[in-house]
Amino acid sequence: MPALTADVVIVGGGLHGCSTALHLALAGVRAIVIEKNYVGRHASGVNAGGVRTLSRHDAEIPLALASLDLWHDIERLVDDDCGFECHGQIRVAETEAEAIELQQRAARLVAMGYTHEQWIGPDELFARVPALSRHCVGALVAERDGAANPYRTTSAFRRKAEALGQRFLEGTRVVRIARNGSAWMLATATGSVSAPVLVNCAGAWADRIAADLGEFVPLEAIAPMMLVTLRMPPFLDPVVLGSGRPLSFKQTGEGTVLIGGGRRARVERDTEETALDFTELAASARTVWELFPVMRDASINRGWAGIEARMPDDIPVIGPSRTAPDAYHAFGFSAHGFELGPIVGLITTELITQGATRMPIAPFAITRFGAPVRD
Repeated sequence: MPALTADVVIVGGGLHGCSTALHLALAGVRAIVIEKNYVGRHASGVNAGGVRTLSRHDAEIPLALASLDLWHDIERLVDDDCGFECHGQIRVAETEAEAIELQQRAARLVAMGYTHEQWIGPDELFARVPALSRHCVGALVAERDGAANPYRTTSAFRRKAEALGQRFLEGTRVVRIARNGSAWMLATATGSVSAPVLVNCAGAWADRIAADLGEFVPLEAIAPMMLVTLRMPPFLDPVVLGSGRPLSFKQTGEGTVLIGGGRRARVERDTEETALDFTELAASARTVWELFPVMRDASINRGWAGIEARMPDDIPVIGPSRTAPDAYHAFGFSAHGFELGPIVGLITTELITQGATRMPIAPFAITRFGAPVRD
């Protein structure tokens, strides 16, 4: 059987792979996306859906702000509003020490030229979040932040990319990658795919794709856990984050409450299985109990975890391969990549079509992990 061909082959059908496919289509570049499961199966489809610029790593701030602009016009980009709602995100300080730390961050960002994070005192905090426990002393607020539906978002990027001519191969696992002259040849269980350009968006399995290129990176597969309650009367608009203890907390338009924050399940990457850690889930429940008294009558409906990639410095790998021609990486988003999805696809497209990007991506280079040798 002859190989399928395209201008670009993308490994991984999560949000970043779908976003890259869409932006390539908008630039007139044909792409094939290879996904071993189905689009949005792991992190991209099951995360908390936070559209967050608040409390980003300094290196991520320019990308997060640029991506936020795309989120605020997301329906024009993908013909779907993705369930995006802008009610802001709030990082709460429970102690004076936490308040000082958040205020110092806000001042530091202003000195860097950023004004998207603002400190608010307790009166304004309780006016915005009346259900919050009165022991809290203030918060950082990012007004233009919000949340969206992750699976709906990933599917919308995929649908728009397909409508523009891109092809998606689901249930197709890459078993070998080799350079064949001026093209990449990817062998799969169902046939071969050939393209001059390769993009690695393989999430928690991206280090294995990188290894095929001779690049060995210290990727850790993690599985952040989520809980969701049964429906409750409306009591919360913004997304609320913790400071001294992990928490991501929001109420959906349907009334259910999503509880996350990065506490992790046990994960078996090879079998793609996770096991919830009920001790950690109990700690999440205790945090919610103490911060939101209204939650003491809540009923938990279910819990889950999605497998994704974490890098040692908690920021992603974005940019060209250091060892292979016409190969690019976008992985390792370390449990906070959802908001960045729209801009990462554009960045990768600019790198492929123009040889450079307007965004500052030097901190995300794969070269920061040293020489490309196996541990």
